[in-house]
Amino acid sequence: MASMNQTTRLAAPPYTPLRLVLTGALALAVAMGVGRFAFTPLLPLMLRDGLLDTTSVYGWASANYLGYLMGALSAFWLQRHPLIGLKAGLLGIALMTLSTGILDIPQLAQAGIALRFGCGLLSAWVLVCTSSWCLNALTHIDKRHHGSWIYTGVGAGIALTGTLTWLSGSLFATDAWIMLGLLALLLSVLPLCQPEVRYLSGETGRHVQRNLTPNARHWPLIGCYALSGFGYIIPATYLPALAQQQIDNPHLFGLAWPIFGLAALLSVALVAFKCRHWSHQRTWATAQGVMAVGVLIPAFGQRLECLALSALLVGGTFMLATLAGLQLAREREPDNPTPLLGLMTAGFASSQIAGPILVQQLEHLNTFGLAALEMGCIIASCLLTLTTCWLKRLNCATS
Repeated sequence: MASMNQTTRLAAPPYTPLRLVLTGALALAVAMGVGRFAFTPLLPLMLRDGLLDTTSVYGWASANYLGYLMGALSAFWLQRHPLIGLKAGLLGIALMTLSTGILDIPQLAQAGIALRFGCGLLSAWVLVCTSSWCLNALTHIDKRHHGSWIYTGVGAGIALTGTLTWLSGSLFATDAWIMLGLLALLLSVLPLCQPEVRYLSGETGRHVQRNLTPNARHWPLIGCYALSGFGYIIPATYLPALAQQQIDNPHLFGLAWPIFGLAALLSVALVAFKCRHWSHQRTWATAQGVMAVGVLIPAFGQRLECLALSALLVGGTFMLATLAGLQLAREREPDNPTPLLGLMTAGFASSQIAGPILVQQLEHLNTFGLAALEMGCIIASCLLTLTTCWLKRLNCATS
């Protein structure tokens, strides 16, 4: 017993809670702010500078969504070494982002879709591996309640990317891509410097079973997480276009993305600071319920104030659903959460692809006299409401 306790002490990580939280937050800022969402604020600049035409936009966006899905499905390969996946993803995102700014127009036309696919794939790796590694490390130093702070990095990354793009609006779009690539490298310094530490699995040092297929009781969890992606992507995709119909002021449009990221950052910080004693089920159910209201608003009013309220409610809750869902997965599979995290992220990514496709298909129908987007918002809100009810029931059953 004495030798086992000694071995456990020797395996203790050389990390402080602050170092772990900063590592995770910076990694997610790069993965989401740059790898996943940099294209959104840069799209108007690329169209203005002739780097893209309107027919190429869908290909670039779809490639990133598909890459994110493939990254989530392949993340289980990294379950033994999540820190390696985290570092490889960050370095790859930075280099691909720099490449997008360095390539000339003919080269970018050929390689652009591949670069966006790669950034999407590596973003999923970083999200899954960061959640697995950081939450595991915090648990081993008995600071699991600090885990929510890691996800402030997503909102911070989106806000920082949007602000940098807004400030560089007078520059050529390729210069903005280079700046974001350098920013990604700068933010990645701390995560890339983290040493690998091997943990013992419990007091007996038993081998963890590596299994990609989750327990049957996890499938409702995966479904709820997937539907949060379906719900938020519809307003996130179409609200900017609806807002442009209400007011044509590019300075205001330039601030939309930083504000969206700031709402995500503040909501996660609020929950981490004020609601840290809530169960993950309660946090998730509350976020999903508020999101359902935000998604429903454009179906009944598309004035600017309605769209702003919808963006605030959705932007302020989609990361809460993410952090609560991934933390609950870590709680369900404490020994080896990476496969479950990967499947949940894959469901989320699939739903992000399905949301806009559903709206496009509804354009051919005239359901109750509603427009396609209005009908899509109603469907998404109903599904989010159902998941809210299930999560509340789960919270009552476990409390």
